[in-house]
Amino acid sequence: MRLTTKVVAIGLGLTMVLTGCAPATDNGSEVPSDEVVNLTWMTRPDNQAEADVYASISDGINAKNIGLNLTYTAGSSEGSPYQDKLKTDIAAGTAPDVFWIPGTDIADFAKAGLILNIRPEAAKTTHKDADFYEGPMSALSVDPATGQPSADYLWGLPRDVSTFALYLNLDLIQKAGVEDPRELAAEGKWDWAAFEATSKAITENGGAGVKGFGANSWWANWGYFVHSAGGGFFNDDRTACALDSDASIAGLTYLQGLYSKGYGVPFGEDAEPPFKAGQLGMFINGRWATPGAREITDFAWDVVSLPTGAAEGRNWQFWGAYVVNAKTANPAAAWKLVQELTSVEVQGEISALGANIPSRVSADAITKFLTFSPPSNNQAFIDGISNNPVAEGPLWNGSWPAYDKAAGDGVTALFSGSRTMADFKANICTEAASAFND
Repeated sequence: MRLTTKVVAIGLGLTMVLTGCAPATDNGSEVPSDEVVNLTWMTRPDNQAEADVYASISDGINAKNIGLNLTYTAGSSEGSPYQDKLKTDIAAGTAPDVFWIPGTDIADFAKAGLILNIRPEAAKTTHKDADFYEGPMSALSVDPATGQPSADYLWGLPRDVSTFALYLNLDLIQKAGVEDPRELAAEGKWDWAAFEATSKAITENGGAGVKGFGANSWWANWGYFVHSAGGGFFNDDRTACALDSDASIAGLTYLQGLYSKGYGVPFGEDAEPPFKAGQLGMFINGRWATPGAREITDFAWDVVSLPTGAAEGRNWQFWGAYVVNAKTANPAAAWKLVQELTSVEVQGEISALGANIPSRVSADAITKFLTFSPPSNNQAFIDGISNNPVAEGPLWNGSWPAYDKAAGDGVTALFSGSRTMADFKANICTEAASAFND
């Protein structure tokens, strides 16, 4: 199923007002011509190529002379998780005015009072929630006291959306003597069995140190196989763990088998360096890895959709949001920056440079995205966010970080061989139960 989009009318007209007043910007707010506000902002780029994209965007907004003087910082997870650093910095009063966080962390930050409800500022402008994908916006418009949707709240705007694909080393695939996964996908034959056979052939025929596939150890990689088997992280209302269901266990069993046979980069090791070095046939990652992949000159590469399991589609629809520090001294200017960072113009820059897919619902945005190459097979990403995806989202009735820790520890023990599947099935949801509200 291909993505069905609707063209959203976005007002772009600029209006000059009476002498002594400033021009209106394309986001509907007015900027005092004699006032410049200093703001800091931060993202967590996947690599240096992506960091350069955001630095360029920051410089571009400064050059527009709309009353914002920006200082950009590229955050990282070196030493401790990115989100933990932000919490510490917010408490110390040193965090940026505007920063990006993953969609899973919105509830955690909002319930702790770390980010600002920017609905009052948004109400003063021409902002419309409907200009963005419904999945992210529904998670950003929630009353933290009840965990229920509320139009009175807006916790940020989605920077972009993304999904997983398999980055392919076409040279290793050809050397292995197997059919091109892109052709198998076009024929409807790119399933778990074909993925395992391709991984096996690459590992056995690629040469010293070559592995068939690689997937980093964070929740989304193993989570895809859980969903693709028909399982899930949570029950339907996201109030309890579901990792012990038969379908969830089937997905984990399949992936555990690939690792135990030696077809993959060992679980827990970063798979991107060996892929870029030409030692890995297939690498599971999101659109954000494209800028780094474009640095590759030693082998031919492209992308393909993930292999299908028992459940149709079930790829992730990833997203993260720009949010406003609850302690910012300039909420109106911070909201203005959030609008600039999610504007048609800026989202176009990000797409053109390969980092992610626009979060605005726009047929034109999708059409333009498909032209930005390499990779040649950009449709794989569009298919991933249109064919029955699972939207990344916060846990409003619990703690996502606590759930992630319990589940992640359990899966790591499982794939390292220190835990049996029977023990995992019997105990994982008990171990994760404290992550949910009583």
